[in-house]
Amino acid sequence: MKKTISLLAIVEILILATYFISFSFYINFQIAFLSSLFIILGSMFAYRKMIETEVESKNIEEKKDILEAIEDPYELYDDKVNDEVREGTLGYELINNAPVEELDLRAIVKEEKEKIKTLSVKNMMHGVKGGVSMFRLVPYLFLILGFIALKNNELLQIFVYLASLLV
Repeated sequence: MKKTISLLAIVEILILATYFISFSFYINFQIAFLSSLFIILGSMFAYRKMIETEVESKNIEEKKDILEAIEDPYELYDDKVNDEVREGTLGYELINNAPVEELDLRAIVKEEKEKIKTLSVKNMMHGVKGGVSMFRLVPYLFLILGFIALKNNELLQIFVYLASLLV
């Protein structure tokens, strides 16, 4: 944390040094830099908050490791699948613990349709929470208002502003 703060202080001192080049250059650089900094920090805090709420609610799904998913997308090297192939039981799972003759296919299809996630208000709100967080909206508002203020005061140097967003 100390390193980050000291790095930001050094960058701010360098930005302040651009004041001697021209005020217009300085103000474009400063507003663009602060906008991008606030957007990054806001996204980081919103993501952290979302992860903490997921951990607190214990709503964690076991997912395959990304590297494993890339190397073996079809689970060809999965131990469970290999065991089933050796035993000759691959693809012959008992459905509802019943033999094939006693299965009610309509009931099975109905159960499977219920398992499929549909677009519900709960699912939609879960996805919207991270994107509509105040931590994310306020920095973008600062970006837009800063751009408008520079344009209205005829201080906007678009090349300096856009290049400064990358810093």
